[in-house]
Amino acid sequence: MGPITNLYPLAAVFLAGFSLAVVVVLSLRAIYARAARDRVEDITEHIKAAFGDLSLEALSRSTEEFLKLAKSRFDAERDLSSRELEGKKELIDRRLEEMTAKLEAVSSLVRDLEKDRESKFGELADRLREVSKKTAELNTTTGTLKEALSSSQARGQWGERMAEDILRLAGFVEGLNYARQKVLAGSGRKPDFTFFLPKGLTLNMDVKFPFANYLAWLGASNDVERGQCRRSFLRDVRERIKEVASRDYIDPGQNTLDYALLFIPNEQVYSFIHEQEPGMIDDGLRQKVIFCSPVTLYAVLAVIRQAVDNFTLEQTSKELLALFGAFSKQWKEFLKRLEHLGKQIEGARDDYENLVTTRRRGLDRPLERLEEIRKLSGLEAAPLEDPLAEDGAEAPPDEGTI
Repeated sequence: MGPITNLYPLAAVFLAGFSLAVVVVLSLRAIYARAARDRVEDITEHIKAAFGDLSLEALSRSTEEFLKLAKSRFDAERDLSSRELEGKKELIDRRLEEMTAKLEAVSSLVRDLEKDRESKFGELADRLREVSKKTAELNTTTGTLKEALSSSQARGQWGERMAEDILRLAGFVEGLNYARQKVLAGSGRKPDFTFFLPKGLTLNMDVKFPFANYLAWLGASNDVERGQCRRSFLRDVRERIKEVASRDYIDPGQNTLDYALLFIPNEQVYSFIHEQEPGMIDDGLRQKVIFCSPVTLYAVLAVIRQAVDNFTLEQTSKELLALFGAFSKQWKEFLKRLEHLGKQIEGARDDYENLVTTRRRGLDRPLERLEEIRKLSGLEAAPLEDPLAEDGAEAPPDEGTI
């Protein structure tokens, strides 16, 4: 017990010293750790500061290089943009010049058009005034014509005048191709025109035509009045057909054709009858009355003229053949006498050539020899007197005289 008991204080001291050592070590370790942390923090701050300075310096250098590069690129781009802008400016200037020239041309064209418009407007105004004047004159003439045509006698004279104009245009001669107001044998009636046909035949034509109701139709103010005038006019036409058919204008016993002509001196009226009553023309043909407008009358006259010419040619063809035979006989006799005359002329020509060649040379040779002898003898040629010379004038010397 004694020794073990002595060990308790030592163990307690040891434990206390060991504990103190542990505490000191831990304290030192804590102090060292705190010092290390402070040192690390200082180092870290220093590193941060150094890295910041380095980063700032690197950034500054990079920024300067970037600015230099950006400035060079910007200068290059500015120069390129300036050149492009200059080119575009020149292009715009050219475009503006072209546009200015075109605008000037358009302005000139507009001025010319304006002048032409003013001129044409003036001409149009003059034409309108002239048309207005002509219209007024036409209205006056139409009124006068309407008043003139209100009389049946005036309408008949107008129709005769129209027919005469067409006859002259067709080449017809009064007294040779037709007669006016010729009295028909037996009936005593007088058609307005009688045309002479081959073989003694004749064709009669009447020019009187009812216009009163047609003029009333033209001046009608409403459809009812216009319908009444139309029916009245067509009734007048039918009555006129019957009248012409019953006037002995068609009489084969008096060498007339089986038809008579009814002249309508107005194409508009002729067309109106066709439009309003197409069967009217057929009714007239059944009664052997042929309607003729100015145009169709000219065609009928052409047929008549051709028939007369053909008949005349037929009648004179035998005489022409006989005359041709006589001409052929005389022509053969003429050729025979001409051949005889040619032979005589041929003989005379041979005699003439003999005289001017052989005989003349035979006469010229002694004359030339006599002329040589005269010249060798020195004799002067004696002048010859012209018996036809007046006042003793000497005739010119004859070269063929010695």
